[in-house]
Amino acid sequence: MRELQLLHFWLFLGIYLAALLGNGLIITAIACDHHLHRPMYFFLLNLSVLDLGSISTTVPKSIANSHWDTKAISYQACATQAFLFLFLISAEYFILTVMAYDRYIAICKPLHYGTLLGSRACVHMAAAAWGCGFLNAVLHTASIFSLPLCQGNAVDQFFCEIPQIFKLACSDAYLREVRVLVVSSCFAFGCFVFIVLSYGQIFRAVLRIPSEQRWHKAFSTCLPHLAVVSLFISTVSFAYLKPPSISSPSLDLVVAVLYSVVPPAVNPLIYSMRNHEIKDALRKVMTGCFLDGIKNLLSSA
Repeated sequence: MRELQLLHFWLFLGIYLAALLGNGLIITAIACDHHLHRPMYFFLLNLSVLDLGSISTTVPKSIANSHWDTKAISYQACATQAFLFLFLISAEYFILTVMAYDRYIAICKPLHYGTLLGSRACVHMAAAAWGCGFLNAVLHTASIFSLPLCQGNAVDQFFCEIPQIFKLACSDAYLREVRVLVVSSCFAFGCFVFIVLSYGQIFRAVLRIPSEQRWHKAFSTCLPHLAVVSLFISTVSFAYLKPPSISSPSLDLVVAVLYSVVPPAVNPLIYSMRNHEIKDALRKVMTGCFLDGIKNLLSSA
């Protein structure tokens, strides 16, 4: 229906612009304010870059298809989109794991924070997260796009999602991709256990803090990250590991939107709402831009 296509167009366009604005402001604030040049915000900068990349990989093509009333994507473009999206969300998952480690060291071992999370260590951990995401994407993309497709060429999703492409493969070729999926699931589960254990130790340490102000500050930095991790892990796990018996086009669409479109749009809001340093940095950036605009206007006049 053309009306639903236009609704999809305006809805996704609004979400995409909100993600661009929110993540762009976060990146600008962290890059411009030297007070935010710390490990916590360095990893948040990486998260915002990954969010921008992941939503820009899928949503613009979907918006264009809705606007021009088409559903076509070439095989090469589909493979590229699947690879880039898997690379970026895998790297984002590893960055979220590193961020949990950062919060654990900051709260449970504050005296060792500068030693364990120096600038070189932060760069190495971020590079490892990006590298692991790239390796995971290469393995999955090479595996899935080398399978013979026997079920047609219609991907029942608004982007080239790996589980939907997997449904098109011949049944006797499943084992090859299942092996790769098992390896990736083991790494993902290991990261999940690490995050859970880290937050278990964090909450134990926080509850021992006698000062209510410090207790509030610790929770204000941990709860947003925990909310992002919970939404991301639950939706991605359901999308990639759900049994075929409970799969349906509408359910698959909702789950895909929840893990591919919603997090990049709401992450900047979640991290800025409860973080006064981010708010102050954004205020400085916007005030500086406003004053520069006034000066330029007066000088031109």
